[in-house]
This record gives sequence, C-alpha cells and structure tokens, in this order.
Amino acid sequence: MRRIVKGSIYMTYQIISDSTCDLSPEQIERYNIRLMPLFVHLGDGEYRDGVDIHPDDIYAHVAAGGALASTAAVNLADYVQVFSEYSRKVDFVIHIDISSDFSSCYQNACLAASGYDNVYVVDSRNLSTGHGLVVLEAVRLAESGMEPKEIVRRLNELTARVRASFILDQLEYMKKGGRCSSVAVLGANLLRLRPCIQVKDGKMGVEKKYRGSFEKCVRDYISDRLAGRSDLDLRRVFITHSGVSPEIVQMAVETVRSLQPFEGICVTRAGCTVSSHCGPGTLGVLFIEK
Repeated sequence: MRRIVKGSIYMTYQIISDSTCDLSPEQIERYNIRLMPLFVHLGDGEYRDGVDIHPDDIYAHVAAGGALASTAAVNLADYVQVFSEYSRKVDFVIHIDISSDFSSCYQNACLAASGYDNVYVVDSRNLSTGHGLVVLEAVRLAESGMEPKEIVRRLNELTARVRASFILDQLEYMKKGGRCSSVAVLGANLLRLRPCIQVKDGKMGVEKKYRGSFEKCVRDYISDRLAGRSDLDLRRVFITHSGVSPEIVQMAVETVRSLQPFEGICVTRAGCTVSSHCGPGTLGVLFIEK
C-alpha cells in the first residue's frame, strides 16, 4: 500500500495481525490486512485458525463427544518468515497481536521483529474485535500519513480505551475447559443465568450475570454497555458472535442503533479462539471510549 508523507514523498506500509482479530473477510480485503493464523489443536490434528479449521468444525467435534480444542501461538519461525518478506517489500510494517496475557504471540513477534529496523509490534491488550478495533485504527493512522513510531505510540494509548465484553448463552464449554464447576453450570441453568465476560487490563473475567431468556439478557447487556453514554467514539461498533440465530443478531443491531448513533455497526463472526473457549451462543459488543 502507498501513502503520502510530505507532499510528493511516498512510503509503503503493511498492517499485519494475528488471526484472533475477528475482522470480517470484507474488512481484511478492503484494508489489505495480512493475517497470521494461530494454531488450533483438535483431536489428533493441528490446524491453522481460519485457514483449514473454523468454529463450526470445533462445535461438531465437541458435539460428537470429542475434547475441546486448544489454541497455540504463531511460532517464531513463522513471524520471522513473514516479517522478512514484508520488511523488504515496504518501508514499514506494523503488527498487532492478541493480548500478551492470553497468548505468547506478542512475545514471539517481538523476538522476530528485533532483527528488523522497520517492523513494529503492538500488544492490543485485547482479543476478538477489541483487538480488531486496534488493527483498524492502525490502518487509519497509516493512511493519514503518520510516521510509524507515532502510530505505535497512538495505538498503545488507544488500547486502554477499547471496551470488549461478551454474554454467554451456555456454560458447557467453560465447564469442559475447567473454568467453572458442574455445580455452577447446574445453578446457572436452573436460574437462567447468563454471565457477561469482560476484558480488563488485558485479562478476562466475569463482570456481571444476567437472568432470563437469552434475548432478554442480550437486550439488558447491550443497554448496560451503551445507554445514556456520551463518552463513546461513535465511528464504529462491533457486534461479534460465535454462532447465534439471525434473529438475535438483528435484535442486537436494532438495540445498538436505538441507543447510540454509531456511524458503522459491524457484525462479525468470532474465530476459533473465542469460540473454542466460550462455545456457541456467545455475543459481544465492542467499541472505543473517547
């Protein structure tokens, strides 16, 4: 890609992200973002996230009695290969990773980038489209003509203002993954409780529990996140889900639209990372604060 820096001086750049950013295929293509897939271990096989395995493959395996999938970071050799390729093709590379508290992708990328003067690595301190929001801001800043070191500084400042959370319709995957007990799952099912998981300071934890039908809980969750607020960056909001009904997704879109005048409401499907941990029936609203 090309950008104007000063008058007639042109520089080229490449934005790279690992596959956990959960941006839509259309966004990836439109902004020429290079994705580096994490590895997914399912059964006896090792696959590349979004390349030769997708969330529905994981769901089918688990439904048939198989164990949960696990994910592994992009390895050092893959980073070196890609950074070497693009460091020769463009003037600078900016790579954004999933939070370093969730994966060793960031550490591996930093080691690989240390051999190149024009490769910069950013820890998104987030996951899914919380991470994706940082990636899209990197594109915007690069297109504006900003120098790479200033882009990195702006992105590092931005990460503290990204808000990412999800509401879960069921806890079976959390139980299988050892993140909650069978007793907790039984109690949640009996009381019709749906937990809201929020990313805070690069880590994930339960913020609140909602009670009632999933549709009601999604409405209440979105209202809690957005209603009456004047501190939001209204350029874009993501609704990202791991496989919920079109009716629930449309309801979520209409609820968001009724609460805040976002310029763009982007609906995307969560990739293997969120899906393998939370399971189907997970929906999140992700945005940036001013």
